[in-house]
Amino acid sequence: MSIEIANESGVEVPEPSIVSVARFALDKMSVSQLAELSIVLVELDVMSDLHERWMDLPGPTDVMAFPMDEYDSSRRPDSAGAGPALLGDIVLCPAFAKDQARKAGHSVLDELHLLTVHGVLHLLGYDHAEPEEEREMFGLQNQILADFRTAKAAAEREQAQRSADSAVLGAVGLEEQDGPGTH
Repeated sequence: MSIEIANESGVEVPEPSIVSVARFALDKMSVSQLAELSIVLVELDVMSDLHERWMDLPGPTDVMAFPMDEYDSSRRPDSAGAGPALLGDIVLCPAFAKDQARKAGHSVLDELHLLTVHGVLHLLGYDHAEPEEEREMFGLQNQILADFRTAKAAAEREQAQRSADSAVLGAVGLEEQDGPGTH
């Protein structure tokens, strides 16, 4: 799966973490490993321009999703047997997300993760214009984020245990060594 990220926002963000949550969401949605996604982080004025141009709404917003024109909406990329797909672009505005994160009582990174998953779901054809659609999309978004946090915490615990094991082995002279015949 190819996920490209470009930070044009002037705000330092942990790009690998944003790519990681996007990849996790695409995997959860069974999107082809051949799929391509672009994530762009932009400044407030750029987001305002995009929001006004494409949604006819004034001011900036947090996230916008731009599916590829050639995207076949009758066959979602997460449907069975889907092949390679050019999913499109997700545009995030970290400056806007910062204020939302503060209001929501969580970190900017948590907000950017939420917005990334939200954008992925939009690219896959989900919407929240109607109450039933909103329940489905937000329920799925919340489940993906909860699963991501669980998987991330498990990976961090595993890494911490490996580090602790390595330190103990090193302290007693049993460091793992690379090469034939060593243990």
